[in-house]
Formats: sequence, structure tokens, C-alpha cells
Amino acid sequence: MLRRRAGGESVEQNQPDLIIPTGKRKGQNPSVASIYRALAEHAKREAYPEAVEQAHADFAALHAEEVHEPRAGSQPYGDTP
Repeated sequence: MLRRRAGGESVEQNQPDLIIPTGKRKGQNPSVASIYRALAEHAKREAYPEAVEQAHADFAALHAEEVHEPRAGSQPYGDTP
């Protein structure tokens, strides 16, 4: 998509050639709005790569805490206050 867009083709011209590879709409064409959202997300990742890396690290750390530590204030099953 990026290569064709750089060559002067519009999103609307490319849309019929794109196919969704997985999910509920597998095998169908994405909407023009979905293509624009994907292009905007790509541009954001290209502009701020260090922010993306930091967000991934933060998410991994948060997920590790949730998996290994019980929530504050939670009680084991069967115990009622």
C-alpha cells in the first residue's frame, strides 16, 4: 500500500486490491476508512518509534504484575468480610 501510494495511486484505487487476511471479515476488502486508520497508525509509529517501544515495555511490565500478584484488597474464595 505504501509503495503504491508513493507512486501516486489513491487509497480508493488500491482498496479493491487489498484483502483482509484473518478474522471475521477474512477474504473481504477493508473499508477506505480502515485503510486510512492503518496508514495513520503506521505514520505515528514511524514518527515516534521510542514511544512505541516504551509503551510495549510498560504493557509487558503491567501484564507481568497482574499475572503474578493478587489485586490489592482482594480476598481468597470462600472468605467473606
